[in-house]
Amino acid sequence: MALITLLRHAPLPKEYQKKYIGHSNIEIDISLIDKSELNTINKKDYDLIYSSDLIRCTQTLDLFNLKYTTNKDLREVKFKDEIEKKSFEQIEQLNSYKQKYLDNIYTWYDYICEESFTQFKNRIDSFLNTLPKDKNILICSHKGSIRMIYSILKKEEFSSINLKVDYLEEIHITI
Repeated sequence: MALITLLRHAPLPKEYQKKYIGHSNIEIDISLIDKSELNTINKKDYDLIYSSDLIRCTQTLDLFNLKYTTNKDLREVKFKDEIEKKSFEQIEQLNSYKQKYLDNIYTWYDYICEESFTQFKNRIDSFLNTLPKDKNILICSHKGSIRMIYSILKKEEFSSINLKVDYLEEIHITI
């Protein structure tokens, strides 16, 4: 049996928070980090550590002085250019926006994402299939990717998962 720990990256600068940030390579804001949070990760022992290749994840693991392997399959979903770096309120003002997109998570997903739901799920699943089943693993990634990993590993429908993953929050899954 193994433990997978999912860690969301450290906070982004305030002007990017509560916005759709997919593949944009934005640095974390160290001034927004409670330094006491850093001690909890440092004290754990992991056999393997993986990170999204985006700088907000690699900078997060660098704060802990951890050695890790980057993998672009752990990136956040790719949002459409007109959605990237926008808040929900800004999206509501777009000419392309329709209230009906909020009917369910999948119509919303189709509206905001360039990458199809199936492509995103397959990308994450492909990464997960490379992991050994007998190691303690830390994965530093993004809110959407963490939700997808959780959905796949727990065999739960993505639309029914209600994870609110804050910056530097950990989720533990035994496999």
